Amino acid sequence: MMSDQRERFEEWLVHMDDALVVFKSSLPPEVASNLDLSIDSLDLVERHYLSEFTTVEDALSESAKRLIDGYARYVGETMRAALNTEWDICVSDPKHAFYGLPTIRNNQLCPLTLVTAAADRRTGRFWSTVARSQVRAGA
Repeated sequence: MMSDQRERFEEWLVHMDDALVVFKSSLPPEVASNLDLSIDSLDLVERHYLSEFTTVEDALSESAKRLIDGYARYVGETMRAALNTEWDICVSDPKHAFYGLPTIRNNQLCPLTLVTAAADRRTGRFWSTVARSQVRAGA
């Protein structure tokens, strides 16, 4: 089972660029054209996200799954680039907080949980705040 999860993760990574293109094409042009993987762009995309999802339950719905994956990919790729790190996944310890979920930065940041948490916090600056604090921590 562990290798199956790892294989699915590796396949998910292989499709990153195409998935981001599809994600951007699902957004309004004024949002998509400004998504440059910069930390500042996280505020723009988060504001749009908050206009689409008013609750965590909305974000976790089956119908939102593909779109939420796009947001998580964008947030993750932005943070990965800012931190100069790689994606990873924990498939060896079922007790790990992010077991089976794509993470960055030594399994300490899970973009999917950051995306869903933003629906609850509703600041419009949650993702960029997390990214900037990680960059400042220098890790």
